[in-house]
Amino acid sequence: MAPTAAPSFSLAGKTALITGASRGIGLAIPRMFAQAGAQVVLNARKLDVLTAAVDGIVAEGGAARALAMNAGRPEHAPALIEAAAALFGGVDILVNNAAANPIYGPVELATPEIFSKIMNVNLHAPFELAKAARPLMQARGGGSIINMSSIGGRSPEPGLGIYSVSKAALLSLTQVLAKEWGADNITVNAICPGLIKTDFSSALWSNEQTMKHMLRQQPIQRIGEGEDIAAMALHLASDAARFTTGATFTVDGGYLS
Repeated sequence: MAPTAAPSFSLAGKTALITGASRGIGLAIPRMFAQAGAQVVLNARKLDVLTAAVDGIVAEGGAARALAMNAGRPEHAPALIEAAAALFGGVDILVNNAAANPIYGPVELATPEIFSKIMNVNLHAPFELAKAARPLMQARGGGSIINMSSIGGRSPEPGLGIYSVSKAALLSLTQVLAKEWGADNITVNAICPGLIKTDFSSALWSNEQTMKHMLRQQPIQRIGEGEDIAAMALHLASDAARFTTGATFTVDGGYLS
């Protein structure tokens, strides 16, 4: 029997929009996507930081553009998707990476305003962005939506109560969209990162006691890097995952195992 070709991890000819893309996991993903041939649109609120990120990708030979808009505002979603599509002619891949957690501590400290902000940024906005992107993906024969959840969405982390609730809800939303949009050849999957060395998680990895506690439970004895998550995102965005939808992939060094 002749050997069959391995699934393609190439993203050539595809356009990807990544929210929260100025640093950390959000920057590692478009860098890896661009290396795989995608045209990438980096979204965040601050243009100067985005411009530096885009310049770095272009210097590496990638095709990248900056789009400074607040992805955490659900009402901005249609305009954000429209603007991203205008840059390269469409949207094939959406990575909902932007997130917020303005509080670290006991859940009772979360005011109604904090609760609403976390839910708007981490759940409602990804939903609206996915809805706005769907017609564009349908017109191009399909697409891939990747929602960035968290291990907190699977098992709530101390001090991250409402954030964990929002990320658990995002996992449920992932399954709902996967079931309803599969007929459109749109895959919807989620990634649950563990402790990754980013500015967003600095309250955890900069705390020596917290680090020791986590590493005691983690088979791989190191903190994760943005590239560890980007590699999973590349798989889910590529044709290698064309039969994968509604799934959650935990990338945590074995912490939850």
